Amino acid sequence: MKRLVTKEHYFGIKRKKVHHAVRSTYWFVIGFILAAALFGGGIIFYFQHVYRDKVIPGVFVDNVYIGDKSEIELQEIFDKKNEAIQKNTIIFWSKNMEATVSAKELKLGYDVDLIKAQSMSLGKSKNFLSDAYIILSSYINGTFLHSVYTFNDNALKEKLKPIQDLIFKEPVDALFKINGNRVVAFKQSSNGEDIDYKKLNIELNSTLELLTKSSSAGISRISIPIKISEPKVTTQEANDLGIVEEIGQGNSTFLHSIPSRIFNISLASSKINGVLVAPGETFSFAKAVGDISKYTGYQEAYIISGGKTILGDGGGVCQVSTTLFRAILNSGLPIAERHAHSYRVGYYEQDSPPGIDATVYVPTVDLKFKNDTENHILIQSYFNPTNLTLKFVFYGKKDGREVSISKPIITNVSNPPAPIYQDDPSLPLGTVKQIEYQASGARASFSRTVTKNGQVMINDTYVSNYTPWQAVFLRGTGGQ
Repeated sequence: MKRLVTKEHYFGIKRKKVHHAVRSTYWFVIGFILAAALFGGGIIFYFQHVYRDKVIPGVFVDNVYIGDKSEIELQEIFDKKNEAIQKNTIIFWSKNMEATVSAKELKLGYDVDLIKAQSMSLGKSKNFLSDAYIILSSYINGTFLHSVYTFNDNALKEKLKPIQDLIFKEPVDALFKINGNRVVAFKQSSNGEDIDYKKLNIELNSTLELLTKSSSAGISRISIPIKISEPKVTTQEANDLGIVEEIGQGNSTFLHSIPSRIFNISLASSKINGVLVAPGETFSFAKAVGDISKYTGYQEAYIISGGKTILGDGGGVCQVSTTLFRAILNSGLPIAERHAHSYRVGYYEQDSPPGIDATVYVPTVDLKFKNDTENHILIQSYFNPTNLTLKFVFYGKKDGREVSISKPIITNVSNPPAPIYQDDPSLPLGTVKQIEYQASGARASFSRTVTKNGQVMINDTYVSNYTPWQAVFLRGTGGQ
């Protein structure tokens, strides 16, 4: 009689068979892994031993195969390449400045030491899995290292120092102090500038990469990048009058002026320096300068009065009004009053064509303009006693207006009358002194157009009718 198999017995037998199969598979896998590890370890050991002083197979630097190479061989390969690179010339430039430098002076080329260190360490980190992967991957697919370049940073900075000295500027914080309706201390903020060596190094490395691919030596040009540094206090932050930037300027020179004339120009221009013109306000030169006489500190210099050039208090003040007139023109502001001189004055044509001048005779003959902007305007004067120049700069906020000024048209040119000589008993006998200088007569006219958003705001024409001027000499008739 057969024994009946119970359900529990049946499944118990099945479980034992599964456990036996799993156990057998487990030990098989463990054995396989151990065998593979031993085999792989042997291969790694072999490679690390054989290539202890060489680069493992399959390694490239760009397109240069360096597998199986020793450190000495690597040095020779890249030294030769660096010799070729260093036959090149590089021109660094910025604006109108250039520095021509040979690649050899900068020691440009492959960073051989770094290339040797990177390539010789591949597959030798003592991390089994990592080394195994690198060795196997290099052997089958190849390992491609990026080129690393180097140059002498100190040599680069030394070669660029003359350019850096011209470029370098410290950032300037704004200074703005008001006393009454006048700015008594003003300094416009400005950004600092310097060579951006970080960006320049990137440019130099890019150029190096191109040089390595070139078969012949040549000349490369690199633009020097400029790094901008902002001031801590900007002009806009220093005031609440809307004064943020320059909106226009006027310039003039007054070479060969006598000392008293130079003194008067300095004094009169200082009276206008720092003046604030509010939105909608009309500026008056006569009001800003005030009384012009010896009582207010002016010295005698030549002026035009009654159709003659004579010594008078404040000679040279018209140099100031002429310079201011030019600043008003260039700023695109409406001019309410302007008068031309009676004859052509040589000082005003030293750096300008005829016709761009303005005379004043305080208080009757004035120069006026209106501030039609939405912000205050600050007038600053810059007097240079060394170069004998004067500059007025208007600061405010640009509102999009554009200024176009035509060249003066000169017509009706007439020759000056013949010189005349007048006896003067106050001068020693035989002495000749010139008191008037000849000037041709002429009509000079120019126009100015001011536009904003394509619309014409101002379209004016300025005409100057200059009388021909006669040279006059005084002839001494007095005693010895």
